[in-house]
Amino acid sequence: METTDVLISGAGIAGTALAHWLHRAGFRPTIVERAPAPRPGGQAVDLRGAGRTVVERMGLMPQARAVAVAQRGLALVDGRGRITARMPVDAFGGEGIVSEIEILRGDLARVLHDATAPDTEYLFDDTVTALDEDADGVTVTFEKAAPRRFALVVGADGLHSAVRGLAFGPEEQCVRQLDCYISWFTVDDDIDLDGWYVMHNAPGGLVASARPGRLPGEVKAGLAFRSAEPLRYDRRDATAQRELVARRFAHVAGWQVPRLISAMRTAPDFAFDSLGQVHLDRWSRGRVVLLGDAGYCPTPLTGLGTSLALVGGYLLAGELAAARGDHRAAFAAYERLMRPYVTASQQLPPGGTSGYAPRSALAIRMRAASMRWMTRWPLRNAMAAQFAKAGDIALPEYRDLCTAHPG
Repeated sequence: METTDVLISGAGIAGTALAHWLHRAGFRPTIVERAPAPRPGGQAVDLRGAGRTVVERMGLMPQARAVAVAQRGLALVDGRGRITARMPVDAFGGEGIVSEIEILRGDLARVLHDATAPDTEYLFDDTVTALDEDADGVTVTFEKAAPRRFALVVGADGLHSAVRGLAFGPEEQCVRQLDCYISWFTVDDDIDLDGWYVMHNAPGGLVASARPGRLPGEVKAGLAFRSAEPLRYDRRDATAQRELVARRFAHVAGWQVPRLISAMRTAPDFAFDSLGQVHLDRWSRGRVVLLGDAGYCPTPLTGLGTSLALVGGYLLAGELAAARGDHRAAFAAYERLMRPYVTASQQLPPGGTSGYAPRSALAIRMRAASMRWMTRWPLRNAMAAQFAKAGDIALPEYRDLCTAHPG
């Protein structure tokens, strides 16, 4: 083991972004990922604010723009498909609910993977099962690979982080559930969206959505619902999850909901999860540190998860480089710089889950009315402040990251 060996758990946006910067600083990153290959598809994520700045500093903005999804904005529709409110993509300077640069999560992760693959060791179809730390490093036990030693371990493995569970404790002590569950999947059906991200609310806290994919005829769909009581389900049983979603929407016949349910049953990329936020007093313990959703998931409702992942990876690598590998000093500086940005980003938009998934017909009408007023005074100022959070951090200029290009 060398003091530059760093294990990153998770090959998503946070983990691959960190690997990019660590290599520039002279570290040797290894990424372990439970999936058998880079995860394709997924819903669209935003490149906005400081997150966009990080991608520009990476030199990867041309590649990101090449796979961006063309969308006109967000439109709310009633049961007959009639638009009740909409916000165009150019609202708030391209930083509104749908930002100027929207990319499918899998496409952005692929851009980052391809950029890091020549200099990063990837261990796919595996996961971390034990961590044994001593004064000189961490012995990591994997589900499949032989145990190995690393100087540092980074948990960038999402809301249900395995690394966080091993180093910080059970999930229920770290995650605040938001009484909402959501599924995502691809529909290979030419639903006429006219370029809009279309969303339909139904009474009972139900949300159906569809947005254009990157490929012709491809639609990225979502079905979400509220639940007053936490649901117990097997996170690996996709069939049971599909049935759970279908039962919740069984009585909804408006808009394209029956069509989406039918497509959901056979979609190969179906994913289902709860909405929750991760809140921790500290993001590091010894030689283990958390990054992105594993440490401070804000939920998709904020639109800032990608920005937090990109900015967090840049700051963590930058501080490790600045501290010449002194992980204690680096982790402390990372938290000091990142904490205010995370705190602001985790503040939910007005209404929170009730604003996203209102329960009553009256609340649904009020949601549409509020969206129609978002670009007008007095709501405009409040919404502008919400969207401005993405850029509300001064990113240091790390000399070692900007000038070092180790071979």
